[in-house]
Amino acid sequence: MRSWLPGLRARVNLKARLRHTWRYSPPTILSGGFLLLIAVGTALFATPFASHQGMTFWEALFTATASITVTGMSLVDPASDLTLFGQLLVMVLFHLGGLGLMTFAVLTVMALGGRLGLKGQRVVREAMDQASPGDVMLLVRRVALLALCLEVSGAAVLATVWVPAMGWTEGLWMSFFHAASAFNNAGVSLLPDGLAPWAATPLITLVITGLFITGGLGFTVLTDLWRQRRLSKLSLHSKLTLTGTLILAVGAWLLIMAFEWTNGTTLAAVDSGSRPWLAWFVAVVPRSAGFSVVDMSSLYAPSVLLVMFLIFIGGGSNSTASGIKVSTFMVVVLATRAFLTGRRRPTAFRRTVSLDSVFRAYTVVVLSMLMVMLGCFLLVILEPEMKPMDVLFEGFSAFGTAGLSRGITEDLSKPSQAILMVLMFAGRIGPLALAFSLARPRAVKLRYVEDQVQIG
Repeated sequence: MRSWLPGLRARVNLKARLRHTWRYSPPTILSGGFLLLIAVGTALFATPFASHQGMTFWEALFTATASITVTGMSLVDPASDLTLFGQLLVMVLFHLGGLGLMTFAVLTVMALGGRLGLKGQRVVREAMDQASPGDVMLLVRRVALLALCLEVSGAAVLATVWVPAMGWTEGLWMSFFHAASAFNNAGVSLLPDGLAPWAATPLITLVITGLFITGGLGFTVLTDLWRQRRLSKLSLHSKLTLTGTLILAVGAWLLIMAFEWTNGTTLAAVDSGSRPWLAWFVAVVPRSAGFSVVDMSSLYAPSVLLVMFLIFIGGGSNSTASGIKVSTFMVVVLATRAFLTGRRRPTAFRRTVSLDSVFRAYTVVVLSMLMVMLGCFLLVILEPEMKPMDVLFEGFSAFGTAGLSRGITEDLSKPSQAILMVLMFAGRIGPLALAFSLARPRAVKLRYVEDQVQIG
């Protein structure tokens, strides 16, 4: 009987601690959880079990930050420098960062046989951006089951190519790791040359891009598709996200082919039949996916600016991707169109976008631009000998947790790398959530007389 007491006490204490955390706001819990995981990850990466040659504290900190924020940037080579334990640690961290800390917190409560109170359900619902008062437990189960099914299915398809090429053990491990890395938009590859040799292979391209596009849609959209199963019955948020994703993906694909078709170091490095597949990968990977299939420093200037624009937008809300989010971009476009056409409220799909959504969208865009510009401004000052385009690209990539680089990450000074880590953290948490976790929003009851301000 006494042998069960320590385990029982541990379960009771853990339940009490989880209930205690619900007193804080979702942004505060999210920020604190990420910082805690970065600290734990840094300590584990610094052990001799995580890498073959051992990591310095700075390398461990950068690797932990990049992993939990699902950013593919790294100061070490995951394929050759990390041990199996280190690779497993990277995968655990990008699952926690991609699927969300709240998801795993609720799964922990469920595993312990506990239930969430009303306050706990409210916090999780706000953190997962769910307005409806539905069953949070059911939502989390669906998210976890959906992620598992998609990752296993993707790994099974990848295994049909990589098992014959690499053998059963290595082929299965590579298949599952890359499927999980793609769905979580982590962009970490364990292949010696990354996915570049496979980017023009139709099956590999379709599976990898399909996984990170699906993960980047957002769990709100995926669960909406699960419940409704008909496009006409989807919520306005889902319709805007799906429409925006399609427009951005197809538009970027056509532009990349137009810009890079004759570039001998990118698309023209393969035969004409493979160029559309490679162009598709290059066009959709900036949406926070992070897999590098071409040398980013070899892209023409228009393509670089396009990639930076896509990185800034990112994926869907409540997804494994980062950036300002597709729905935010679509709301800003709709609000701008409404103003230019003389409408008082933006509309789409026979629905009116709420003013609160419009204010939040513009706030996210402004805060994001301020963060990126400040980060890039500091990087340019700290790295005067590097090309400004390379430094700006690095800053945008860190904020969008895209993980793409023009090959300067390891050459940056430690202060510059520290700025990249701050941008990764801010980009993954989200500028609005980060601002709410630092500030104390209060409802203002006093109303003032309206006045006009000249604009433009």
